[in-house]
Amino acid sequence: MRLLATILASLPPLLTFCALWQIKEWRIDRLYDHLRTEGALRQIFGIARVPLTAAWYVTAAVGMLTGQRAADGALASLVILGAAQFLRRHQRLPVWTAKSIMVCGASVGITAAAAAVLRHSGLHALPLLVLLQPLVCALVWSALLPLDTILKSKILRRAGELRKQHPNLVVIGVTGSVGKTTTKELVACALGADALSTPAYVNSEIGVARWLIQTLSKDKKTLPKVLVVEMGAYRTGEIAKLCRCAKPTIGVITYVGTQHIALFGSQEGIVRAKGELLAAVPEQGQAFLNADCERVLGMRDRCSCPVTTVGTGGNGDLQAYDIEETSQGLRMRIGTTMFHVAMHGTQNASNILLAVAVAEHLGVQRNVVANRLARFKPLVGTFCVQSRDGVTVLDDTHNCSPESASAAVRWATVRDEREKVLLTSGIIEQGMESERVHRELGAQCAGTFRRVIFTNKRFAQIFEQGYGKTVEIYSDTIPRVPRGSLLVCLGRVPAKAVERMIPLS
Repeated sequence: MRLLATILASLPPLLTFCALWQIKEWRIDRLYDHLRTEGALRQIFGIARVPLTAAWYVTAAVGMLTGQRAADGALASLVILGAAQFLRRHQRLPVWTAKSIMVCGASVGITAAAAAVLRHSGLHALPLLVLLQPLVCALVWSALLPLDTILKSKILRRAGELRKQHPNLVVIGVTGSVGKTTTKELVACALGADALSTPAYVNSEIGVARWLIQTLSKDKKTLPKVLVVEMGAYRTGEIAKLCRCAKPTIGVITYVGTQHIALFGSQEGIVRAKGELLAAVPEQGQAFLNADCERVLGMRDRCSCPVTTVGTGGNGDLQAYDIEETSQGLRMRIGTTMFHVAMHGTQNASNILLAVAVAEHLGVQRNVVANRLARFKPLVGTFCVQSRDGVTVLDDTHNCSPESASAAVRWATVRDEREKVLLTSGIIEQGMESERVHRELGAQCAGTFRRVIFTNKRFAQIFEQGYGKTVEIYSDTIPRVPRGSLLVCLGRVPAKAVERMIPLS
């Protein structure tokens, strides 16, 4: 019974930790930064369980010193608490992939073996095994790392080999700190049936490599003429690795900001990483740069191929004029052609320009591009505006950077709704800049939002210093927003939290 109880009690922290690490793409650097900024105990055991953690350690220590009864009591309490967490549907679960199954399965096996050894040794420390689940999970991950590295290398090599078999294929690489997902979708829409793009939010070297293998393994007769590949990175060298297998012939840079600066180390590191795409484009290729961003415009010297710049400030080869946001989306003029695109935020004008420039370079007439983009629909979570039960919702929850957050605040400021509410998790992976970023964001929001709700208490406390007022911390009992309001959702806010703020029908 003690062995079974130990395994059952260990499942909640093990599954929570695995789910968190999976969200961070099994990267130790992203996991470390997250736990450092958000609080390790709160993330691993859940907010409700943190106050009890010290008591568990004390109980386990007393059990080891005074006998089996105290240890059994501690173990029983952990089982009951874990069961309640499952029954209340508060338990975080990983997505069950081959890797997560291997990590969780091996961790349970090691826990069972360690419990058996401790039980026969006479030590009353079984409750401590529950609290050591993150360490057990990390040990399993370390043991699997060599195999994982070999498998990844094999996948990348296979994708590169298949790409070589299609020398005439046009591959468009799209990267940037913000806007790369939207621009990738816009480019694919502008090119129509001739193009196929990476699935939503697939932009890592392994995700893209698997997609390339799946796509390029098909009959050549059914293969589209153009592949549009979103390229993301957290470190220098990662886009270069992706380019070695994708071999882009066209490079598109949207914007270079401070997203994930804690991982890149500096602004210069981000510029170098994004510039790896331009370095990979051959001399006979083409680069497209957003001239509205000085850092992007400064990257043109990295190109050995011809460069086309786009902008809204008069300094691009292709310019947009008369930019206006309506209730249906953006309206703008490029040359003599009017464009109506169902997306919001004037910062997206440069992304539309990039799509138009790429399409025209590949031979698509401007009026055809305008007709295609008129049918464009932004992905949910990427500055997507919806009307839900009388509330206007800006959903920008896929990701959040200081630049995209500022754009959302500017957009909200000019809206007509009287009640404006911000729901946010804060901006992650800002490293030493985190406090400054959230303090400045608070100051930006002070004159716009009557209510601000954070899902992260630590970020909320810093935000308040700039906001000048008390912010709310999200809970299941927080008041909903009234009909006629504007609800701006920024960062990794859970869908159930957004739903919880919408008025009941």
